[in-house]
Amino acid sequence: MKILFIGDVTGKPGRKILADRLPGLRRSHGVDVVIANGENAAGGMGLTAGVAAELFAAGVDGLTGGNHIWQNREAYDLLDADPRVLRPANYPPGVPGRGAAVITAPGGARLGVLNLQGRVFMSHIDDPFRAGREQAEALRAQVPVVVVDIHAEATSEKVAMGWYLDGRVSAVIGTHTHVQTADERILPGGTAYITDVGMTGPRDGIIGMAREGILERFLTQLPIRFEVAPGPVQLNGVIVTVAGDGRAIAIERVQIVTEAHAH
Repeated sequence: MKILFIGDVTGKPGRKILADRLPGLRRSHGVDVVIANGENAAGGMGLTAGVAAELFAAGVDGLTGGNHIWQNREAYDLLDADPRVLRPANYPPGVPGRGAAVITAPGGARLGVLNLQGRVFMSHIDDPFRAGREQAEALRAQVPVVVVDIHAEATSEKVAMGWYLDGRVSAVIGTHTHVQTADERILPGGTAYITDVGMTGPRDGIIGMAREGILERFLTQLPIRFEVAPGPVQLNGVIVTVAGDGRAIAIERVQIVTEAHAH
């Protein structure tokens, strides 16, 4: 099975390059399933039902989230209603949605997807390691292939999660920091790993947002409304190849940059 995981889709520019390039990526790489992190897909922060529908129409099979998935209140109903849209599994009991699901692609490929959120430099929610092990075991009881999105700030926490789940899942893929790392590898237990898959959105902003507002925030420390950046757009992702027993056998970074100035 070949799985394409697309890094944090950011605003309309990210949605457009995804829709434009995803069909070609599916064909050229023989991709069976597409998962994308969608927590910033609506206006650069949050997710709506309409934006989720747009991403599914473009060919995405499942969406993961993170701390920004709660930005738009309408996402709460979406998280409850659509099992293809996930939020981190280690939020406290009773919050909307689910953190893990078995996703079935149109071609029939089935895989487990698990969304986790780190706690270092982020909200002190429930333990992602304990939740990760429990949810991974539950998914593996249903399907051999399980992909984990660890949405976290600290590199150390992501690396630790990779080693903790090595041999228990097919891939541990980091999101949240929007900068693609160059440490993709197959861990000894057969788990594909990358610290951050990167971002799908404006390349020349500051992690996708217009530079002016971000710089003003750093210089003044005043609350500033951020806007999605104009300019060239990139698509970041990884393609993970998994054997029938759920062990990863290859991981390849994807980085596409278009000079088209999308807004």
